[in-house]
Amino acid sequence: MNLHSTIATQNLLIDGVRVAPRSDRYFDTLNPATGEVLAHVAEAGPEDIDIAVASARAALDGDWGNMRPADRGYLMLKLADRIREAQDELIELESLDSGKPVSAIRRQDLPAVLDTLTYYAGMADKINGTVVPARPDALTYTVREPIGVVGAIIPWNFPLMIGMWKIAPALACGCTVVLKPAEITPLTALRIGELAIEAGFPIGVLNVVPGFGKVAGQALVDHPDVDKVSFTGSPVVGRQILRSAAGNLKRVTLELGGKSANIIFPDADVDAAVRAAGSGIFFNTGQVCSAGSRILAHEAIYDEVVEKLAARAKSMRVGNPTEASTSMGPLVSEVQMKRVLDYIDIGIKEGASVVAGGERVGDTGYFVAPTVFAGVEHDMRISQEEIFGPVATVIKFRDDDDALRIANGTVYSLAAGVWTADINRVHRFTRKLKAGTVWVNTYGPTDIRLPWGGARDSGFGREHGEAAIDNFTEPKVVWVNTGR
Repeated sequence: MNLHSTIATQNLLIDGVRVAPRSDRYFDTLNPATGEVLAHVAEAGPEDIDIAVASARAALDGDWGNMRPADRGYLMLKLADRIREAQDELIELESLDSGKPVSAIRRQDLPAVLDTLTYYAGMADKINGTVVPARPDALTYTVREPIGVVGAIIPWNFPLMIGMWKIAPALACGCTVVLKPAEITPLTALRIGELAIEAGFPIGVLNVVPGFGKVAGQALVDHPDVDKVSFTGSPVVGRQILRSAAGNLKRVTLELGGKSANIIFPDADVDAAVRAAGSGIFFNTGQVCSAGSRILAHEAIYDEVVEKLAARAKSMRVGNPTEASTSMGPLVSEVQMKRVLDYIDIGIKEGASVVAGGERVGDTGYFVAPTVFAGVEHDMRISQEEIFGPVATVIKFRDDDDALRIANGTVYSLAAGVWTADINRVHRFTRKLKAGTVWVNTYGPTDIRLPWGGARDSGFGREHGEAAIDNFTEPKVVWVNTGR
């Protein structure tokens, strides 16, 4: 399938139909592998957000809100079927729009989308309350009700997958959604919205409003009829959302940045640790919030880790993301490429040594070679700041206390990895590491059944699993007087 020639103008999806923006303003979304225009995309403004939120509210108060939870689950399963039927189209769209290798999307992103949707479809009629015997003269119990209209703002690094992380639990809880995809990767979100309509969802349940964060995103956050904002993105924007949401006290979940430590001890399987460390930083071109960008290696094996990681970086095939043999595609945009290259320059000026990569690849598209820095000190900017690119920093540590000091010495606390054969060390480190997820003798796997999130500059709240049900429901107490 070649979608490039068929993509032209992409309008907003509001109230079940594609509509032009009230401002008649459009922007271009580019193919990061070539820099060419993929589509002209409608730019949602405040008026469009008003209409989308009104549509979502009408669905909440109407057909969707009055639907049996089991029937909501059946519709979600029908959407999963539609996604399976359209998977080749979605995979190609995602690759063209984001630069992700098709092999990675087929292996991880698309299966995760389906797993998320079917998991929460099965949960739709199992969101239960509890009978609480408070007094003998009363029947007292709790129910969980949908929180209402959800404004979901998703990032550009995993548009399909993270989009579904927000859509599926919200729908299972009976909420309606106004989805704002990142302006540089809007295409699969719009297609998912169309597939939901084809699956039979009532109009207004899922509205998709591409646009810019400072306009469409801000209007969504500020809107008085949006009950909840779920955001994944940068800490800077997360703080802005939190300040804005405080104005009308709407609930917020934030999944933000990371600078995760991947700690390798001398008793570890070094070859396995290096393989996983390479995947942990170079997967998705390093554009992963939980990327293992700080690789902490014990001084006894430091040189070995650096040598093997550099060799792994040099062996990776960087190129056209639509080719199955490609292991790493481009960065998502020219802006992101320049940011990564600027950080590489910063690392060199700080005194770290580039042992692999460190340069742009070619002069077409936004490719940067997998890069490994050695001789990195803990307080360097490349060790402390989120680069969000294929840049590994390898830091030497002396002992367990030194490793903990370095690992926890960051404003982020999203994830961490520990490689060791010592079970006592495993328990000690999983307890003391400041991270929402700690991987042991592996790095990177996630599952929708397990809570996901962090603290400090990594955000607050948890997504996935039963924790997501709390994000999209409000508890209500019912007190029935039964007399004496």
